[in-house]
Amino acid sequence: MTRRRLIIDCDPGTDDAIALWLAFASPEVEVALVTVAGGNAGLESTLRNARAVVALAGQSVPVVAGADRPLLGTFQAEVKVHGTDGLAGVRLPEGLPACPGQAADAIRDLLRAAAPASVTLVGIAAATNLALALATEPALADRVDEIVLMTGALGEGNWTPGAEFNAAMDPEALAILLATGRPTTLATLDLTAQALVTPARAAALRARGGGHCLTACCDIMDAVPPSRRLGHLGHALHDPCAVAWIVAPDLFTTRAVAVQVECGTGPGRGRTHIDRWGRSGAAASARLLETIDANGFFALLGDRMAALR
Repeated sequence: MTRRRLIIDCDPGTDDAIALWLAFASPEVEVALVTVAGGNAGLESTLRNARAVVALAGQSVPVVAGADRPLLGTFQAEVKVHGTDGLAGVRLPEGLPACPGQAADAIRDLLRAAAPASVTLVGIAAATNLALALATEPALADRVDEIVLMTGALGEGNWTPGAEFNAAMDPEALAILLATGRPTTLATLDLTAQALVTPARAAALRARGGGHCLTACCDIMDAVPPSRRLGHLGHALHDPCAVAWIVAPDLFTTRAVAVQVECGTGPGRGRTHIDRWGRSGAAASARLLETIDANGFFALLGDRMAALR
């Protein structure tokens, strides 16, 4: 089996933590670099959380700090979901220090040394770090096999009425990634809502027993409040869906779509216009993950998380 080499750009973030653990526990992939932006919390918190998540899994993957703001404007933390610390109050042991330097530089360094189409970029935060890396050295895009993003929505948003949080935080950066011409896959809110953490699913995961990472995963799931948008039935496990696509694509159905991002200053800023039926006449620019086998997804999560220490 050829392992896919990943750069994971994140802003932990409760679901980011679980996505990272899923990646570390999956033999199909090698996480070569973790880069961090502000977003779900300020950069100081997201960097601390990323370091802790990596250390708890017993990994030695380099963690590098990046953007503390989008290309334009400022990040705004989602404290109602992630809390002021980014992990909904769940405390993890301190991780190793971050590597020196800036995320965009680290991404470019890794891509320069890589073979063509050999690195997968996984974006589960605002796309700022990834966009900075590729916009400042566009030739490196040919080293990218696939860009997998948790971003956007077909319908209503979860940050504004029209925009999903990651897309709303830096729509210009998202537009830059969509314009690279590299194969791009989107896990939108419509997909992640199907990966619903219910009390029964969380209890089943905890009942498996396991190590520190599974325990922390269950603590995080229990700490995140149920979503009003999802009828208070539970909360969506957004970011792990992007990793699950890479390690278990058979769980998903997909569709080729054209995508445009609103980058204006009005109420539609960050809205993703996703053309599923070819009405715009534009060429397809992304693969949309349309459905996920939710029971299969949570079984995968449990199996992999139980294998971590």
